[in-house]
Amino acid sequence: MKLIDNLRKKFSEVEDQHDKEMPLTMKNYLLIAVGMVVILIGLLLMAGGGSEDPTQFSYEIFSWRRITLAPILIVGGFAFEIYALMKRF
Repeated sequence: MKLIDNLRKKFSEVEDQHDKEMPLTMKNYLLIAVGMVVILIGLLLMAGGGSEDPTQFSYEIFSWRRITLAPILIVGGFAFEIYALMKRF
């Protein structure tokens, strides 16, 4: 909890002198970076699962992580990206 409180405090302190003039502020860019990390984590979770032998079929590609968790993270990351672009601080 202390880490989250520290991150919240640091996030509220981020300010740039040109923020009022620009369409996106520094906080928007930080949120965009967080969304990108979530998308990359989803893509990494979806990777793998192939068989060493191309003639062998592997049911490992149908795991819960690849079929459910990774797409939810990717779609959630894109939704967060839209929020990060539209939010005006």
